Parts: sequence; C-alpha cells; structure tokens
Amino acid sequence: MEEQNVVHTKGRKRSFVGIVTSDKMDKTIVVSIDTKKMDSLYKKYVTRTKKCKAHDEKNEAHIGDTVRIIECAPISKDKCWRLDTIIERAK
Repeated sequence: MEEQNVVHTKGRKRSFVGIVTSDKMDKTIVVSIDTKKMDSLYKKYVTRTKKCKAHDEKNEAHIGDTVRIIECAPISKDKCWRLDTIIERAK
C-alpha cells in the first residue's frame, strides 16, 4: 500500500499573532489575523484577514493590542483559541 503525504501535528498547537479588534465580550476577545498570499492570476500579494474569537480569562487584552493566540480544546461554539501572551500594548 502506498504511503500518502500526511502531516501529523499531534502535540503541536497552532499559534497566530494578530491585533485585538474587539474586547466587549466578557472573557472573550476578537483577534484579526492578516496573512499575505500571492494572487495566481495577477502575481501580486493580497492581504487576507480572518477573525478568531479567543478566550481571555483575566480580561487583560484591549483593542489595538498585538497578541499571540494558541489553539485549545473548544470552549464554546465559536471559541477554540486562547490568549497566550500580549506582545505589545496599544499606544
């Protein structure tokens, strides 16, 4: 039987760096993550943005902060990320 190219990531949690766009919910922040991807037709880089809800137990992150979020077990319907560190405070 042929072996397929399967990447096993057991034990490795994904993490992203993004900017907090909302902190209005209790113990939840919304983090905006920007990535650059080359457009196949025009050969230019396009910025893609995705928003993730992350668990912030102590309500310490605020709008404009640069944070690192890390993958975790699902906490609610939308939350499967948690706040790891605050890299830079908003000015």
